[in-house]
Amino acid sequence: MGRFPNIAASKAKTGAAKAKVYSSYAKEIYQVAKQGGTDPNGNLSLRHLIEKAKKEQVPADVIKRAIDKVNSGVDESYTSVRYEGFASGGATVMVDCLTDNVNRTVSMVRNAFTKSKGKMGVSGCVSHMYEHLSVVVVKDMNEDEALEALLMGEVDAKEIEEENGNVSIYGDPADLFKIKDAITSSKNDAEFLVDEVTMLPNEMVNLVGEDKENFDKLLNMLDEVEDVQKVYHNVNL
Repeated sequence: MGRFPNIAASKAKTGAAKAKVYSSYAKEIYQVAKQGGTDPNGNLSLRHLIEKAKKEQVPADVIKRAIDKVNSGVDESYTSVRYEGFASGGATVMVDCLTDNVNRTVSMVRNAFTKSKGKMGVSGCVSHMYEHLSVVVVKDMNEDEALEALLMGEVDAKEIEEENGNVSIYGDPADLFKIKDAITSSKNDAEFLVDEVTMLPNEMVNLVGEDKENFDKLLNMLDEVEDVQKVYHNVNL
């Protein structure tokens, strides 16, 4: 759909992969609740995160335990870090992590780059080639309907694209909830296929042969690092 890569891709999650997803959401929910409060009605970031977790079929007890840890005074400290680098073939990669041990995390991420014939770079070496945007993809909605909803809600969008009966809306990162509210005000049964703040590459690349094999190896190794929350890249899969 439009510039949002691989959104239609789906894969069956193994037990280990599910555990990684649950752990990642538990840490992020704890962190967001600790920073902004445990009431989803008063903490929009927490409410949005819980909605996403439920979409990913994260069990309710995992969500509850993460919030209860904050209410009970458990003090855990996580640091958000981003690593940037280049994969085999020159593809750009950004790795967002949430960790309680930065030294452990950087070592594991660097190892993934090295063993896949890539190279970690300095902060900013890749991110300037991406746009920081909110992305909302609405099922069964056209461009005119989306534009009218945004106008009624007095929300600006950077770009609107229609494809295969769905519409993709790109806006400022801070406007994610405003965009969603405008859409639901106009279409109360709106189904959001995507609603998140992300990094979108300005240009995509194609990898073949050994470069593609090394890139796949990099993604697989990063997926095994528990501290990794999100991986952004510019490769057409």
